[in-house]
Amino acid sequence: MASQTALVALALLLLVGCAKPMRDDLYVLMPDKDGKTGVLSVESGGQQTVLDKPFASARVTEPGRVAAGAVTEQEARQAFGAALDAQPARPASFLLYFLEGRDDLTPDSRQLLGRIVDEIARRPAPEIVVIGHTDRVGAVPFNDALSLRRAERVRDELVKVGIVADRIRVEGRGEREPLVPTADEVAEPRNRRVEINVR
Repeated sequence: MASQTALVALALLLLVGCAKPMRDDLYVLMPDKDGKTGVLSVESGGQQTVLDKPFASARVTEPGRVAAGAVTEQEARQAFGAALDAQPARPASFLLYFLEGRDDLTPDSRQLLGRIVDEIARRPAPEIVVIGHTDRVGAVPFNDALSLRRAERVRDELVKVGIVADRIRVEGRGEREPLVPTADEVAEPRNRRVEINVR
């Protein structure tokens, strides 16, 4: 009798040991900072559900079983908080505008520099790309040189407030990439700009 009980216990142990572990995979479609989302398709064992709204969710507890639902923002933060906190900051872009034919910032753009510096300071290892542009007034060689001077001027302003120069790449594109397409020799203030991309 004792050996029968031992065999039953051993059989139960083997069954438990061979049993597949429980699955509980949760997928949540997270919105970006503007509340927009893409689309996420979750598939398991031939069953599929499409998530296309903020905080839409799908849970897979066994192959072939996909349960659609939704979670609150708080529930998503609770489930994925550590992963969300570990994500790198999203790239940020800024536009600074210049006076016609010069590498001097407009007064409004000069005030925006502080916000750009704050954004850069939030990143542990920022990569900064500064790209200068011009409108179509003037000769192409002049505009090429002016666009580069504008980018270098912004780099110099950032370095003055403590941003490491090695983290900043500068480029000049002249009049080749207008924000507002115009005919030649048209003065367009929105094309006299520097784009700053921070990653």
